[in-house]
Amino acid sequence: MTQQKNLIITIHAPALVGNDGRPLAVIHGMEKALSDLRLEWRLSTGGRPIALPQRDEWLAENTVDGGFPLMCNGDIRFPVTVTGSERPGILSPGGHAQFEVYAELPLAEPVLTAATSLFEGMAEGAGAFWGRATPDDAAVDIAYQTAPTLEGPPSPRRGLPALKLFEDIRSPETPYYLGWLNYWSEAAARTIGFPDPAQDADLLSRSRRTASGGWVVQLTDAPLDLDDPAHLDALKRTYERFPEIGGRSTTRR
Repeated sequence: MTQQKNLIITIHAPALVGNDGRPLAVIHGMEKALSDLRLEWRLSTGGRPIALPQRDEWLAENTVDGGFPLMCNGDIRFPVTVTGSERPGILSPGGHAQFEVYAELPLAEPVLTAATSLFEGMAEGAGAFWGRATPDDAAVDIAYQTAPTLEGPPSPRRGLPALKLFEDIRSPETPYYLGWLNYWSEAAARTIGFPDPAQDADLLSRSRRTASGGWVVQLTDAPLDLDDPAHLDALKRTYERFPEIGGRSTTRR
């Protein structure tokens, strides 16, 4: 039996201030993009879905410690999950804590059709600095760009560049890495120098501006597959175009 591939979404945003409404905005952004999706379940300690008849109120009461518990759609045939947590300042750029959102969805036709809108809704709802959405296979390779080895520095696969650890990046507006879909807030886009019409015509052909002034930038037409030489080349070219990503640039903007 072929294992289901997933779309992994990670979003990095300013830390929550009490219950400031952003967790619910993230949930609503997902549900608006996928009309049949209802994230109205939580998981028991044994992993059993438990319905939440008053989901919005429950979420408000359980948004604590800078995040919110894992929520799901209660469908084991088409599982969708999302959770939020606080990344402590000691592990974040500039020493400031962040609100991180993590979601997994099946890499299936309904998700692919709605992926850009769903991703945008989540990122805008979170008030994100930046985010990325990537198939799980490619996400593993990309993780090796920052994962230290026993010998010390990261040892990236496939000729991808090594990236700094999150806490060693100068500002929270600097994206840590790239993905298939990339959300860059207006501040993040300014930090990395996007867009430059003379250099970014190809990326702009697969980009759209968001209501807040940010951008959703799609690297490849099909979901990123690093076994495809054209996809790997597109990823490498984009890293070359934006040396600020991953803290690789030695110059300051």
